[in-house]
Amino acid sequence: MNKKYLTNAERLSFTLTPVLKDIIVGLTLGDLYIRKQKLGKNPCLLFEQGFDHLKYLNHLYDLFESYCPSVPSISNRLPHKTTGSVYTRITFLTYCLPCFKELHELFYPLGKKIVPANIGDLLTPLGLAYWLCDDGSFHKSRRSVTLCTNSFTLEEVTLLAKTLNDKWDLKCAVHKSREGFVIFISSKSLSILQDLLATHMVFSSSTGCG
Repeated sequence: MNKKYLTNAERLSFTLTPVLKDIIVGLTLGDLYIRKQKLGKNPCLLFEQGFDHLKYLNHLYDLFESYCPSVPSISNRLPHKTTGSVYTRITFLTYCLPCFKELHELFYPLGKKIVPANIGDLLTPLGLAYWLCDDGSFHKSRRSVTLCTNSFTLEEVTLLAKTLNDKWDLKCAVHKSREGFVIFISSKSLSILQDLLATHMVFSSSTGCG
């Protein structure tokens, strides 16, 4: 098991490979939370998925295990206000490390997650693969893909859709949903998307990535 506490020198020894940085960018557009508890402190990464996505969460833990003080834990959320249902979640945290500062400053300049203006420079096919596996859904009958971007503003979602179109010619539309705005990737772009992600797809029970 990894050490519970690190010295400052040990924290400084951690770096991010380009691959992990690309993955974090994609995941941050999805469910990943880059948390910074106090001003001037180093941020950490908080991963959380529903228990039905256990295999996917374990895959993410395998990628970031060396950055973590402990293994994933299982807990229950408070009962849903409307249905009363109790949802089981699985989470893990990384150490608070200087190597996460750059991405925290990009995505959380004022403390709330945003879409950076230079997202077109940051998002790679690998990042897109993990974004899809985190927050995407495939509609078999329509052969289309939806990215759940409800937590972002209309302007931010429009920027993301434009980025996908400009970088990879993916035909995207922004749709209003009950909780915000989502990106709809047309069936006309499915072959482009498949070719783009052919060597990058990872496990996800929600999107069928594999």
